[in-house]
Amino acid sequence: MGAGRSDATFSSEGVRCAAWLYRPEGEGPHPCVVMAHGFSGVREQRLDAYAERFAEAGLAVLLFDYRHFGASDGEPRQLLDIAKQLDDWRGAVAFARGLDGIDPARVALWGSSFSGGHVVEIAAGDDRVAAVVSQAPFTDGLTAIRAGGPKQAARLTVAGIRDQLAALAGRGPVLIPAVGPPGSLAVMTAAEAEPGFHSLDPPGSTWRNEVAPRVMLRVGYYRPYAKFKRLRMPVHVALADHDHTTPAEPAARAAERSPNAELVRYDIGHFQIYTDPQFERTVSDQTEFLVRNLLGGRPAGAEAVVPAHA
Repeated sequence: MGAGRSDATFSSEGVRCAAWLYRPEGEGPHPCVVMAHGFSGVREQRLDAYAERFAEAGLAVLLFDYRHFGASDGEPRQLLDIAKQLDDWRGAVAFARGLDGIDPARVALWGSSFSGGHVVEIAAGDDRVAAVVSQAPFTDGLTAIRAGGPKQAARLTVAGIRDQLAALAGRGPVLIPAVGPPGSLAVMTAAEAEPGFHSLDPPGSTWRNEVAPRVMLRVGYYRPYAKFKRLRMPVHVALADHDHTTPAEPAARAAERSPNAELVRYDIGHFQIYTDPQFERTVSDQTEFLVRNLLGGRPAGAEAVVPAHA
């Protein structure tokens, strides 16, 4: 019988988080990769494709939705709270380590875009993490704000203040789009953002193009890659050189300075890293890294990844 997927749930500060658990063939205990999406994303937006490939290579996977998003509980909906998302990561890791058939000493983290920063933040505070994959990562809030330009930063700040005032008054969130065309009032407005996000979204997806903008009042202070130098486990950093959503160079500099990081660069934009034809290269490189560091080998027929400009 091949690798299979089942539904799972865990509690994060008393809130139910929904997850998919992938178990590989064979007897355990297996290593496990804990995964979650980026800014406003949900698990079915191409992360299941990665999880399936990791499971086929002999790795268990726990793929979860953050509270307030997707299939997880949490009110109000579409509330992105950085501290709570980090707590969800800690809850997911603890849940994975306690599962039957999982080796708690071989739990890895996989994050992309906003969660590509989250996994660095979590691993910097947890030296039991066995390995990290940080894909097209958010590195620090000031870099992200500068990429959008001062006019957009001002508009998002005003939207964030309106939303925060509504919260203080006991009203629901004043939502804005997570992605939109250039010049629109949305969090991500690079030309690649709106078509790129929709390219990830399957029929029947739980993703909603809405987010509470109060997070924009705090995101400038979030600098997960400042902690990259603390990481002692193997780290795979996958970058898109034409990324206008999470610029690549700050992550490249951090990885190049780290003796335990491998850096792979692709001649693509932010959202192309998830989809064909690039996906096959991306997932193959990451599977090779995870198998090498969690199982001590390589998938059959795979070539070792050499940190390079791909």
